[in-house]
This record gives sequence, C-alpha cells and structure tokens, in this order.
Amino acid sequence: MSRERATTRRRAREVAFRVTYQADLTHDTYAQAWNARRDQEALSGDSLELVEDVIRLLERDSEAVDRELTRAAENWPLERLGATDRSVLRAAIAELMSRPGTPARVVLDEAIDIAKRYGTDDSGRFVNGVLDRVARSLRPAEF
Repeated sequence: MSRERATTRRRAREVAFRVTYQADLTHDTYAQAWNARRDQEALSGDSLELVEDVIRLLERDSEAVDRELTRAAENWPLERLGATDRSVLRAAIAELMSRPGTPARVVLDEAIDIAKRYGTDDSGRFVNGVLDRVARSLRPAEF
C-alpha cells in the first residue's frame, strides 16, 4: 500500500472516530453525526467508503458492537469508559466487523495510535488490550 493511501486511511479512521465521539456526546444517531460532518471532511474513494462502512454498521447494529466491547472490556461497563476510549473502540470494532479485507492488526494499530493521540496516558494500552480480545474473537484465523 502506498504511503499516501495509508495516510488517507488514517485520516478516514480519525473521521470515523470523531463521528462516533460526536454521536456519543450529543446522543445523535451515527448517521446524523456523519451527515453533519460529511461535507467538511472532503473524503473520497476508499476513505469515504471506509467511514461510511463504519457508520452504516454502527447505525444498523450498534448493539452487536457494544456486546463485543462489553465482553472484551471485562469489568468495565460502557458508561465507566471515557468517551474517547469508548468511541475509538466502537469505531475500530465496527471496522473489524464491516471490512473483513482489512487486516485486523492494521485496524488495531491505527486505533491504538488514535487513542494515544486523543485519549489519556493509559488509553493506548487499554484500547490495545480490549481490541486484541475483540479481534481474536471476530477473526481468529488472523492470530
């Protein structure tokens, strides 16, 4: 994959995180939050498709995403998670579920970097641990 394509996918993942975070804080639907941001993000091609796949899955089946998150977060109810960590995790789990062609390790690495950038000092480690459990459950053949 070219460096430019990797950079645009990173940006798309950050957009998916921000949309998820906005929906979490405002209690809008994921689609409403995405519609409010779509024009200002100026995404195209695969980047736009990545965000729309994530948002579509969250809109259609956020309960399945939250079940995976709750199971893997062991002893951390969703409401106790920081909004940043919860949003990074939801977006990454939705990507794991909606885009099987993307290697799980890539999704995990990007989510960990986003958590470190936007979260607390402990966010990267926490997101890594939770997503590793989710990915091993959803995609055991990759581990």
